[in-house]
Amino acid sequence: PVLRTLQVVDRRLTSTMSAILRNRAVKQALSGAYAGYARGFASVPDVMRAAVVRETGPSSVMKVEHDYPVPKLQPGGVLVKNKYSGINFIDTYHRSGLYKRELPFIGGQEGGGFIAAVSPEAEAQGVKVGDRVAYSSVFQTYAEYTAVPANKVVTVPEEVPLDVAVSCGVQGMTAHYLTHSAHAGLVKPGEWMLIHGTGSGTCQWAAQMAKLRGYKVIGTCSESKQDIARATGVDELIVYKEAQGTSYEDYTSVDLVPKVMEITGGEGVKAVIDGIGLATWETSIEVLARRGIFVSFGNASGAVPAFPPLRFINKSGFLTRPKLNDYTVTREELMSRANDIYGWLAKGELKVVVDRCFPLEQAKEGHDYLEAGKSRGKVLYEI
Repeated sequence: PVLRTLQVVDRRLTSTMSAILRNRAVKQALSGAYAGYARGFASVPDVMRAAVVRETGPSSVMKVEHDYPVPKLQPGGVLVKNKYSGINFIDTYHRSGLYKRELPFIGGQEGGGFIAAVSPEAEAQGVKVGDRVAYSSVFQTYAEYTAVPANKVVTVPEEVPLDVAVSCGVQGMTAHYLTHSAHAGLVKPGEWMLIHGTGSGTCQWAAQMAKLRGYKVIGTCSESKQDIARATGVDELIVYKEAQGTSYEDYTSVDLVPKVMEITGGEGVKAVIDGIGLATWETSIEVLARRGIFVSFGNASGAVPAFPPLRFINKSGFLTRPKLNDYTVTREELMSRANDIYGWLAKGELKVVVDRCFPLEQAKEGHDYLEAGKSRGKVLYEI
């Protein structure tokens, strides 16, 4: 009798639940509850760890705080829980005050990890909580969480490690636009290009991409980074001695101009990619071929000073001072560059070296390492 009673109760409960679930209002309520869950983790905290700059200056001004407010999810955006954040020279320019930022600010402008929350607009674009993504050209990435516009995130293919994908952000995208776009087509496949600093950072990428584009490449590097620079496949390599006590090139140790002219049969190069700045800008202009272009994109040795346009009259040269944001203006442009990079990685045509990965608590040490010229590849924070 007890068993029959339980069976009757079970049938009645099943019938009642089926009726409830068939009810349209209940369906809508359940659907809304699920969507609300999908749009964000309930575990996103109110505060987070972040490397914060409250006054500009040396690396010591950047402090790791443990109670910094988590950024708010913005319309059309996502919240990324960062696993890695890239360290770039531009971050040191912001921290030092060379490039102005409103204080206080969190350092960094590239990162990657997993999406922790999505706005309805981002969800409509197909972005989901839990997606493994990388992004760049977004401020405030030296932190556990970053608010990112959905059109800036790139889903990372399974075969690409996340630290490599984050390395593809600022440096990979910069190398792509430098070798594909910034020279405005003034250098053609089969012509000479000079790339400074092919033993570290962005220009490791740029040298490889220039070769993929069919250019003949002259690279420069310091003695301790010859192995890295040669591995990029450059056609010719000019090696500088190192400044005493550093890993930086001593740019007075080699007379660059006659060497470049000898390599190019006296013509010079059609494009120079120069992220060094103060120490190299004059020789970069001198080695240009007729109607060549000087692409000055960085200040590793200091900022290039103002100079008269007459410096270019000898060979009717061109100058550009580009930045990444102007070469990833649209989602289509961003994805075109990302797809090229991930495609080369998948085919083994592009090698990415992750040199050092500092814990976020060592924010100061990460900047010190980069500014000392010690990097032999990408430098990251692990968060």
